[in-house]
Amino acid sequence: MNVSTRPDLSDIKLGDWVDRRLPSALRPYTRLARLDRPVGIWLTLFPCWAALIQASYGFPDLRQLAMFSLGALLMRSAGSTVNDIADRKFDGHVERTRFRPLVSGQIGVLQAVLFLAAELALAASLLFFLTPLTRLVAISVLPLVFVYPLCKRFTYWPQAILGAAFNWGMLMAWSEITGTISVGAVLMWLGAIAWQIGYDTVYAYVDVRDDTRLGLKSTAILFGSRGKACIGLFYAIAVAAWSTGGWLTGMSLPYVVGMLFIAAHLGWQIWRLDLSRPEINYRLFLANILTGMLLAAAAFAGTL
Repeated sequence: MNVSTRPDLSDIKLGDWVDRRLPSALRPYTRLARLDRPVGIWLTLFPCWAALIQASYGFPDLRQLAMFSLGALLMRSAGSTVNDIADRKFDGHVERTRFRPLVSGQIGVLQAVLFLAAELALAASLLFFLTPLTRLVAISVLPLVFVYPLCKRFTYWPQAILGAAFNWGMLMAWSEITGTISVGAVLMWLGAIAWQIGYDTVYAYVDVRDDTRLGLKSTAILFGSRGKACIGLFYAIAVAAWSTGGWLTGMSLPYVVGMLFIAAHLGWQIWRLDLSRPEINYRLFLANILTGMLLAAAAFAGTL
């Protein structure tokens, strides 16, 4: 593809609703929290909702649903802020991230750190509404949140760390509702990690050229030309873990049907994947919102 016809891969679209509707003072914070790019919020929320449904064996209490949803939103936003602070010297050299607030000078590091403190304070306020065990589980995720942005400097597996942190709410949901974290719950969490390694590797192929030039690491760089097979393997592990976890948590037959839909959707993604076409890979990454929806729907169907 010629440079002149190559699509713009920036994840910030200038002139969008943030630029049109928000006061200039709020724009950089909105983008720092990724509120203009909600895909990560959905990819965090749906597995958490699935865990709430499974642990409740039916539709969860509305108060718990609201509390966990707000917690997922705040922690995902805080994680994004940590990531942008840590990567501010790299993001300007990566096509996808070159317009981010810290890189473009819309906001300074001190302002970003203060904003991060506010996000964490709001998230911490939710701990008062949780059981002591769930508070302990929640606090335990913080090292993962802060170490993830540094992982790409020393390991090819930052996606695994991100997957563990991104889906931590699943363990918290089981702890809060049942007072324990069962083997089935852990398998559901491990399945979500495998799924995230898969879809975030698809996403990493968008940046693979820039990351290689900057000396950064990712599963996309590690897998190289074997990406399709490796991503397919992690998707298969995810479906196997979710199927086994669902069986151990007492899901009924409709849950199996949901797993078949998920397997078909992930299989379609592998069929469409083209490692040399970042614009296609980005769309396939977004398609995993549907995977999350199917997981939550399968969990609900499995309680009927």
